[in-house]
Amino acid sequence: MTAPVVGIVAIGDMGRGVAVRLRGAGARVITSLAGRGRGTAARAAEAGVETAADDEALVREADLILSILPPGAAVDLAERMAAAMRRAGRAPAFVDCNAISAMTMARVAEIVAGAGAAVADVGIIGGPPDKTPGTRFYASGPELPALMTLKNLGLDLRWIGSEIGQASALKMGYGGFTKGLMALATALMVSARRAGVAEALEAELASSQGAILAALDRGLPGMPAKAYRWVAEMEEGAASFAAAGLPPELLEGAARLYEAVAATPTAQLTPVGARVPVSRARLMDDLAVEIGRVWQA
Repeated sequence: MTAPVVGIVAIGDMGRGVAVRLRGAGARVITSLAGRGRGTAARAAEAGVETAADDEALVREADLILSILPPGAAVDLAERMAAAMRRAGRAPAFVDCNAISAMTMARVAEIVAGAGAAVADVGIIGGPPDKTPGTRFYASGPELPALMTLKNLGLDLRWIGSEIGQASALKMGYGGFTKGLMALATALMVSARRAGVAEALEAELASSQGAILAALDRGLPGMPAKAYRWVAEMEEGAASFAAAGLPPELLEGAARLYEAVAATPTAQLTPVGARVPVSRARLMDDLAVEIGRVWQA
């Protein structure tokens, strides 16, 4: 089967990783740099991604478009691509791969389907697939032929249902477990430091909750550089809770914490995807001071 022409917007850390994996399996990958900065252009060039002249050229050439963005930009991109499809008179399949709620996914689907595009819903769990073994692409909605071919191009694509929104709901549940728990752990560890009991808490966690502490050792040092992206994801999760009749405040608090972390000096020091040299304990020491300054500002 001939590999599809895959449009990816945007070439961030995850988009670059997907592009590298697909190109390595023989697919042609293109993108539009409209509204993007020099960093995106550099990542696209490094990954060997072709640059379309504009959005219209992108939808004319692509067999499917993967939307891989911070979740707060998902609807705006859907509107942009739908407008380009109408101008170009061509509507490639559109696959939203963002960390959004089922309700936001329904809105995205409505927008692009209105321009004549077939739509699928994908939730990505794991890191950039060129660097992280085992990244999963959970999909729901119609089994679009162009998307199904990606299974043969190095992506672990797993269909979980026929309804748009199911993959997004899965992503919200997983993100709540991982990023929600990381936010709670950050708040608890910062609170312990301010109360002068950090060492005692650490010792108890090491004694009785070693697996949790080990997971935090792996995840927390890289969190500040990503915190700005997780604000909207936690807000989407809060909306999912509200739709299910559960208290949205549980994840709204996580969103506000990540918002504060994103404004700290520590979050500005390490770019996304870079090696993080500090330990979890050192990070919590720094954030105990910096988050307080953000809240007081």
